[in-house]
Amino acid sequence: MNCPACSHPLTQIEIGSLCVDICRGGCGGIWFDTFELQQVDEPEEYVGEALVHVPRDPNVRVDPSRRKECPRCTQMKLKRRLYSPQIAIEVDECPACGGFWLDGGELEHIRLEKGRLEKAAKQPAGMTPEMIRALYRMRTAHRDRL
Repeated sequence: MNCPACSHPLTQIEIGSLCVDICRGGCGGIWFDTFELQQVDEPEEYVGEALVHVPRDPNVRVDPSRRKECPRCTQMKLKRRLYSPQIAIEVDECPACGGFWLDGGELEHIRLEKGRLEKAAKQPAGMTPEMIRALYRMRTAHRDRL
């Protein structure tokens, strides 16, 4: 199987229970079969950390305007789309088999963005009920002294 971005031969590697195809020594892209990407896209998923640093050749240039063909399906063009509404990173998806192609560095950006979104979701929006109660007590205590 060859890389859909730079035509370099893909190398199949096993990481945990996953078996993915990487463009080692080429553009650094990764092919994920159906439902594999969801197992490595979160920052806390240790399996995905090994895929962030795929060795690539700095001299290989990928034309982002060129449409890529699915490495699994014969004569099927990959569809370019945003990873999610919250994460504006473009990925390539096969409409036939449901696999994903990520260009070199895209997995790292997805994981970083998911971590940032998760951290932002944990931050309290505005004032918490405890803060409002404390301010109310301070205000009413001040009135009682007057």
